[in-house]
Amino acid sequence: MKISKKIQDTLKLQDYSKKPVIDGVKILQLRRFNDDGGSFTELGRLTSGALNDLPEVTIAQINYSEMDPGAIKAFHVHLQQIDIWYVPPSDKVVLILVDIREVSATKDVKMKIVLGDGNSKLVMIPPGVAHGCRNISVKTSRIIYFMDKNFTDDPKKCDEFRLPWDHFGAEIWEVQKG
Repeated sequence: MKISKKIQDTLKLQDYSKKPVIDGVKILQLRRFNDDGGSFTELGRLTSGALNDLPEVTIAQINYSEMDPGAIKAFHVHLQQIDIWYVPPSDKVVLILVDIREVSATKDVKMKIVLGDGNSKLVMIPPGVAHGCRNISVKTSRIIYFMDKNFTDDPKKCDEFRLPWDHFGAEIWEVQKG
């Protein structure tokens, strides 16, 4: 089929190639059961405090967070703690991960993962991977996350270190156009 030369020069293929994965990050696809009355998702089964599908993580705390539409909860990193995130399928959050570990095969690799949006996934974030998220929905989004350490606001014991929201560039938060 012939199309105009002007259009031909601007056409490009969308990149569907596999994106790099940060060492230690695990994404588990969960089963979601739907029927005419609603849905059900099993987030995990525990044996002695450990998730059966992620036995290396013993759960110490479970948190629930809400984000206003368009809100950015910018980058933070744990030096010891593992996080496991879940966003309900009815919500839509972009999770951004950046490997800032000095000794890592995937040092400086960035991952952008859409959570929710009809899917049920758990994402395990290892220590040393900076993470933040943006609610790209038009309504409040929720995050349920499991941790292997208890949170403390005691400055001598706290394992939640912050980076500026635009530390990796303000454009990282933008929804891709095109």
